[in-house]
Amino acid sequence: MSDHDLPLILGIETSCDETGVGLVRGCELLGESVASSVEQHVRFGGVVPEVASRAHLEAMTPTVHRALDSAGVKLSDVDAIAVTAGPGLAGALLVGVSAAKAYAMALDKPLYGVNHLVGHVAVDQLEHGPLPKPAIALLVSGGHTSLLLVNDLATDVVSLGDTVDDAAGEAYDKVARLLDLPYPGGPPIDRAAQRGDAKSIRFPRGKWGDGTYDFSFSGLKTAVARHVEDADRRGEPLVVADIAASFQDAVVDVLTRKAVDACVEHGVSTLVISGGVAANSALRALAEQRCREAGITLRVPRPKLCTDNGAMIAALGAEVVAAGLPPSELDLATDTSLPVESPLAR
Repeated sequence: MSDHDLPLILGIETSCDETGVGLVRGCELLGESVASSVEQHVRFGGVVPEVASRAHLEAMTPTVHRALDSAGVKLSDVDAIAVTAGPGLAGALLVGVSAAKAYAMALDKPLYGVNHLVGHVAVDQLEHGPLPKPAIALLVSGGHTSLLLVNDLATDVVSLGDTVDDAAGEAYDKVARLLDLPYPGGPPIDRAAQRGDAKSIRFPRGKWGDGTYDFSFSGLKTAVARHVEDADRRGEPLVVADIAASFQDAVVDVLTRKAVDACVEHGVSTLVISGGVAANSALRALAEQRCREAGITLRVPRPKLCTDNGAMIAALGAEVVAAGLPPSELDLATDTSLPVESPLAR
C-alpha cells in the first residue's frame, strides 16, 4: 500500500491549554493548526482549567477548518477521528472528546480515543520516520516526566519511571516565579541560563542514584527558593543567570543520565525525547553528548511538534488504525489519569 492509499486521520488534542488539530496519513503530516490560550493564564501564573475549557470550546471549529485548509483536504476526505481521551484536565478533555464524537457521527467514521503521553512519542515518526522497536522515550513536559519502554506504539508501552512530585516543566514554572521571570518558565529560564555559569551553584539532583528510573524535582525547587531567600536576607543581589543555569544543569543532568542508563540496561539503541521541555537547548545538547558517548541514536522532534498539538494525536491514531485495533465506542469517557500502558482508551 502506498502512502497515498493510507487512511487520512484527523487528530484532536485538548488536554490542557492548546487546541490542536492535525491531519496525518501514515507518517506524513499533511496539515495542522494550534490555538493556544496561554496568554489568558499568564496573570494567574498557571493554567486555570475553566478558562482553558472555554477557550477550547471557542477555538475548536475554527482550528479544525484551518487544519483542513493547511492540508488541502475536505472534512469528507477524513477516514477516522483520533482524540485525546486522557490524561489531562477533565473539562478540557471533555470539549475535545465531545467534538470528536460529533465529527465521527456526522461523517459516519470510526472514533479512536488515544493516550496523550503516547502521542508525544508517536509524533516523532512525522519527522524521523517509523520508530525502531523497541525504543526508550523520555517524555518531559509541564505535567509529566516519564521514561517509557516503547515496544509498539499502538499496543505495548511500558512505564519504567515517573516523577514522584513535580514534573520538570512544573519546576521550571515555579523557579521562574522565584526569579521574577515570565510564565511559562521554560523559555525564559533557558535564555537566562545561556548567560550564566552552570557550575556556580551546586543544586541537588533528586533521586540521582537510587536505582530507579523515577524523578523528583520538588527538592531542587526548594533549594532554589532557599538560595533566593538567603541572598535576600544578606542583602545580596540575585545573579539570575547563574541561578537559572545551575538549576537547569541539575534538571538536564538527571534527565539525560537516567534516560541513557535505561537504554543501556534494556539493550535499546534509540532514545526519543519529546514533550514541551524537549525544546530546551541544554537538554538537547547534553542528551546529544551522552547518547553519542554511549552509541545511542537520539531522536528529538522539532520544537513545534514537542509541545501539545493535534499532529501527535493523529500520528498515534494512524498507528492504532494500522494495527487493526477496534475503534472506541461513541460513549467513550475521558480519563484524567489514563495510564500510559493504554495507548487506546475504551
